[in-house]
Amino acid sequence: MPPHTFKSKYLIIFFLISLLLFLFTSLKITLTTTIPNPPPSSDIPGIKIRPGYTSYELYINRQLNKTLNPKLRKIWATRDWDRKIRVFAGFFEDLKQKNLLSNSSKSLCVGARMGQEVEALRRVGVSDSVGIDLVPSPPLVVKGDFHRQPFDDGSFDFEFSNVFDHALYPEKFVGEIERTLRPGGVCVLHVALSTRSDKYSANDLLGVEPLKKLFKRSELVHVRTVDGFGLDTEVVFRKKQVTSGGP
Repeated sequence: MPPHTFKSKYLIIFFLISLLLFLFTSLKITLTTTIPNPPPSSDIPGIKIRPGYTSYELYINRQLNKTLNPKLRKIWATRDWDRKIRVFAGFFEDLKQKNLLSNSSKSLCVGARMGQEVEALRRVGVSDSVGIDLVPSPPLVVKGDFHRQPFDDGSFDFEFSNVFDHALYPEKFVGEIERTLRPGGVCVLHVALSTRSDKYSANDLLGVEPLKKLFKRSELVHVRTVDGFGLDTEVVFRKKQVTSGGP
């Protein structure tokens, strides 16, 4: 083998080894600097954050694993579609009878997935309704993270959600609802108190009292038992009216 050929091969091998060492070092640095923060915890007694959510990215990816599951999306769009709309419409009609919701209410469904809740609102006459979810489902659901809603303050008269258990940061979840509700606006949550929520849940709620502590700018309206697809309790809050301060 000519000397220059051997030298060229040696240089190529040296270059490849150097490149591999550089990539390994870079990867090691990246892995070192992206170690997840300690898992979140709730300061509210009665709300337990589930272990395993060691970073927000991991949490979001886990939620997307459910939302983007082709089998589940097919079920939501076919077998479950009419059934869920019918059940939700019954809930919303009852709320209208209690004067907690009206046809003129500008409404938001938080964590709406395919949008059955939104469609149910529209079918009972609440036409100005929209949902948010990590994955949009036009025209009923726009893209949004319920820990940071993509809406201005005081945008809605009514907000409904049955995914409180999916909130990694319950304080932010509730804080965003209260921020985007108008004074006098109503929030309705369907939660699980007597049963354990599904494997994608991020927290476990042990009673209504923790919710009362989270809703700092609202008053509890009522609590009742419901049968809401694995959720057993309806909790309703009304945001307090703004009052002018005295001297």
